[in-house]
Amino acid sequence: MPTYEYACENCGHEFEQFQSITARALRKCPRCGKLKLNRLLGTGAGIIFKGSGFYETDYRSKSYTEAQKKESGANSTTKDDKKTDTKESKASETKASDSGSKKADKGKKKPA
Repeated sequence: MPTYEYACENCGHEFEQFQSITARALRKCPRCGKLKLNRLLGTGAGIIFKGSGFYETDYRSKSYTEAQKKESGANSTTKDDKKTDTKESKASETKASDSGSKKADKGKKKPA
């Protein structure tokens, strides 16, 4: 249920009232008793979702997020090392196969 803000035009009294959405707006001022009460447009309130049913990562502590960053940084360097190792091994395999095929070609005679 939302909280509504009211102001009286007659005496200037302002207050908040906790009401159902379907409830009618108040008309009578609780201070002066006149029917000069107006419902004001409120700014609303921020909502924080906590508890089960929400993502665990939404409200993590700073220490947890910093540890995750450090951990992911360590994993990324390991991945980069693996990539360079793989590229180097493929390059050496390609060179070895090229030189082997050239040697095989030297032994063959070209048809005239």
